[in-house]
Amino acid sequence: MSAWILYGLLAGLSAAFVAIFGKLGVKGLDSTLATTVRAGIMFAFLVIVSVALKKTQLLPTLDRRALVWIAASGVAGALSWLWYFLALKTGPVKGVTALDRLSVVFAILLAALFLGEGFGWRTALGMLLVGSGALLLVL
Repeated sequence: MSAWILYGLLAGLSAAFVAIFGKLGVKGLDSTLATTVRAGIMFAFLVIVSVALKKTQLLPTLDRRALVWIAASGVAGALSWLWYFLALKTGPVKGVTALDRLSVVFAILLAALFLGEGFGWRTALGMLLVGSGALLLVL
């Protein structure tokens, strides 16, 4: 198994726990506040990991262009989590996570449009299946 497949599966498993823990945590709490607290904890955890793995010595490799794109990604991620926790506050985990996973479809379309990544019949079929699966879970 390729490393990226293992990492992708671990990311999916971790994301599943985000939904469960988030749903439990947002009960009786403002979703924006919950997202903010979560972001602070994530920041602190990732600083500890970066220091422990001696990644901070790589800071000089961070150029302005990369920083701009990483900042844009951070804002997009923050918006995603604001909407995600707001949806979890009032909706069922299965519906919220299904709709959130439509990011797969959106990412493939945007990657084809902006990054020139390939887009064939298998990709289109996969997107159709993911979209249909999300719709079935929501309904």
